[in-house]
Order: sequence, then C-alpha cells, then structure tokens
Amino acid sequence: MERYNLIVVGAGPAGLSAAIEAAKRGMSVMVFDENHKPGGQLFKQIHKFFGSKEHKAKIRGFNIGEELLKEASDVGVQVKLNATVTGIFENKELTVNHDGAIQHYKGDSVIIATGAAENMVPFEGWTLPGVIGAGAAQTMMNLHGVRPGKRILMLGSGNVGLVVSFQLLQAGCEVAALVDAAPRIGGYGVHAAKVARTGVPFYLGYTIKRVIGAEKVEGVEIGKVDEHFKIIPGTEIKFDVDTVCVAVGLSPMSQLLKMTGCKMEDNPRRGGQVPIVDEYGETSVECLFAAGDVSGIEEASSAMIKGRMAGLRAAYKLGYTEEYIMKDTEALYAKDLESLRQGMFAPSNRGKLIEKTDEGIPVSMNLLTKGFVADDEIELYPGVTHQKGIHPVIECTQNIPCNPCQDACIKNCIKIGACITSLPVVAKENCGCSGCGMCVASCSGQAIFLVHEDFEPGFTSITLPYEFLPLPEKGTVGKALSRSGEVLCDAEIVSVKSAGVFDHTHLLTMKVPNEFGYKARFWKLVKE
Repeated sequence: MERYNLIVVGAGPAGLSAAIEAAKRGMSVMVFDENHKPGGQLFKQIHKFFGSKEHKAKIRGFNIGEELLKEASDVGVQVKLNATVTGIFENKELTVNHDGAIQHYKGDSVIIATGAAENMVPFEGWTLPGVIGAGAAQTMMNLHGVRPGKRILMLGSGNVGLVVSFQLLQAGCEVAALVDAAPRIGGYGVHAAKVARTGVPFYLGYTIKRVIGAEKVEGVEIGKVDEHFKIIPGTEIKFDVDTVCVAVGLSPMSQLLKMTGCKMEDNPRRGGQVPIVDEYGETSVECLFAAGDVSGIEEASSAMIKGRMAGLRAAYKLGYTEEYIMKDTEALYAKDLESLRQGMFAPSNRGKLIEKTDEGIPVSMNLLTKGFVADDEIELYPGVTHQKGIHPVIECTQNIPCNPCQDACIKNCIKIGACITSLPVVAKENCGCSGCGMCVASCSGQAIFLVHEDFEPGFTSITLPYEFLPLPEKGTVGKALSRSGEVLCDAEIVSVKSAGVFDHTHLLTMKVPNEFGYKARFWKLVKE
C-alpha cells in the first residue's frame, strides 16, 4: 500500500489547485484522475475567464490548464491518469483501478474534487443519436476537432448553454435556436448578447416537446410552456436540425463522499446532494475535504480558490505550515472568493429577478427575454457615450465580477473601481483614447467596441472583437448586423488587426453609415 500526506481525487481546476497548495509546503501529494488527460474541464474552455488578475481574468481556460499543470509539476505533484477511485474507506484508504489493476493507497488527508456531471431532461426521442449534452459537444469540438452536427438546437440559457452555442458557431455549425423553459436567460447577459448578434433566435418560456426521427435526430419540435411548465397546445414550432444539445445544469458527483460517511445534505442552491463543509472545505470527517463543483456548483475561478483553501488547510492540519501563515493566506483567498460572489449572479441571488443594477439603472428586460439590449435602453449605461474622435463603447449592463478592461486601458479611459462587479464607466469629453484596441481584446464578454463617429463624412467606424475564421481581408464588403442579429446595411472592412497580445481575439474595423453607428455590432460575410 502506497502512502501520501495528501491524496487528491480529480485533476481538474479545484484538484490541481489543492495539490499545488499542499505540495509547495512540503507535502507528498498524489492526484488520481479517471481521464487520459489532466485539467478537467479547463481544456474544453476556449473562452476567456471573468474576474480580475488574481482570478486569471481574460485568460482562456486551456491556457489556465497549462499553467496549473506546469505549476503542479514544478512543485512535485504526482498525477496518475486512467485511474478510477472505486472506493474510499476508514482511515482514508482508497482503492484505485489503474489500467485494469486494483491498487491500494492511504492518505493522511484526502481532498475529493470530482466535479459535476451534466443533467439531462427526458422528452420524446431524447435517447436518439444526436441528442447530447452541451459539455459533450464542447469535448468533441475543442478537444477532438469534431463538429457535433451541422444544424443544432440548444436547450438551456445558462452560461454553459450560451458559451457552447457561441463555440458551435465558431466551429462552423449553425445554431437554429436557443431554447429555455425559464422566462429569463440564466447566464451572463454579455454571453447572450454575443450569441444574439450573430442572428441566433432565443425562445424563452419554451421547451422541447419531441425529437423527430426514427434512428437519429432529423428535427425537433418545441412548444411554449404555461406556469406549470406544461406545453400549451397550438404553440408548437418545428426546426430542421440534426443535433440537439442539452445544457440544463450540473449535479455534483458526490458518490465517493457518501461512501466516507461524512454528513451530506440536499441543497438545490449548491446543485443537489453535497457534503456539509466548513469555510475551508473540510467535511465532518477530519482531514477529508471537498473542493470545487462536488461541494457546490460555481464557476471554475471559484473552484480554483476553494481548492487552494482546502490544500492550505490540509497542510496546516498536518503540521506543514505555521498558523499565522495559514491565517494570512486564507484571508487573501477568502477575499478573492468573496469578490467573485458579489453582484447579480451571487449565489444568494440564484433564481431571483434583479430589476436594477447596483448603480440604480433598470436592468434590460429585453436582454433577459430576447438576449440583447434594445436600442432605446443601451444609452442608459455608463459605458456608452458619444464623443469626438475614437472612443470605447462598453455594452456591459449587468453587475458581473470582471475588470480586465480597466487594467487594459493605459489612458485611464475606463474606470470600474475597487468593486469588480461595478459597471464600467467611460470617461466623457475627450477621453484620450488612442484606439489601441486593448480593451476590446481583453473583454471576456466581447462587450467593448471602439466607435469613431467622424471616421469619414457620413460614416462611422466600429472596431469589434472577432473570433471566427477565416478572417476577412481589408476592403471586403459584408453586412453589418444589429444587436438582435438583424441585417442593417452593407459594411466594408477598413482594418484587420491580429496581435499576440490580443490572444486570438482579432479586431475588425468596419465602416457603416452614421445612422447605424450605435446599432451595428457584428459583421458577417453574406454569400449571394
């Protein structure tokens, strides 16, 4: 039987973070993961993270995964892959199936970081080939380079459904519609807005009635739901699709924790059956911790912090760090975690309708029900201004934890302040913008545009983030699309910027007639 100071189950963001924190304090650490590659969900995430520098904001998930793997290797963490933990028993003994052989291990402390599994909803035809989880679609695209389908309907408007819908578009798929039985979009508005401006329609208050097809998905029928979430006869709409993606939430994979006999609870706010833990992730069993989604569904940024806190506390309890160091470090982690739990999407606000921002501005009901802020609402927000010369226009309309734009602007045109959930404010009257585009490229929500209202007589230029291939060349004429995805006018590309510091977010500058300068927010090459 092999022995370690700490055994971590799960090599995702929480597990790796916990292992690193413990190993750099001198503990012997072994990490088991059932997959053939470490990193968990991070390597599927090609989008940029929210938060601040401390939370790895504006860094893409797969890059964060690479950073964690390098850090783990540097501090001596051992990672064993294709290793399924089949049991955990008294005295923190584990049985592990590694390449078909059962092996035994013992840890002085154990951290369970097994993450969460996708939920599924049953409807007629839900077992047909072509009905898949959104996470599975993400795995196919971003890990294996395989398109899940040609024309896809997405069920679920949380962050997963919104992010994967956009990534499907990036992969060259067509998203026929984004559907959710809830009356309001569940994820970040900036994620919904970047999908809506490509022309994908949202159907809120609808759900899937049935999938059409005998042996595979050949279509899908949705219907509007009543207050009891029953489909109202006569409201059905059919779509010709070959794939249905389901993004209806996650459930913690807490089976191992149940085996330990630690105290558990059913907690809908945390995702389901979860262990009862203290602020450091320790369960009712001493030196047994839970970190990441297995202890409550949150974003990966929060999972990494919770992992760090669990690894640090394990090191302290086994005598590998001094109490004052532990307390000081935990206080910093707790502060970072608290900053991510503020704003409209704080855990305490789940399921609530927030009608005003922290600044007292009415929340766009159009955004919540259709995916985009209406033209008559957008100028209520402090990031949207009219000025002479080029200047940023920030269409960030919800209090979400994110501030990379403030750090990116060397001219101090953009202010958020100490609270990272505050709405960004653009300085008025000759803000001094140089047009460098760093704010556009750094925005994790793709919600920043550079607008030059006097670009040419009768024309406004708009610089926008663009993460699609192939890139258009300067001089290409396409169509400018509105926030809702409506075709507005012809739009000529006058500049294409690609730089390493933009991290694969290319900047397109298009010119449109002045009347569309505050309406056009996407460019598309329309084939005749």
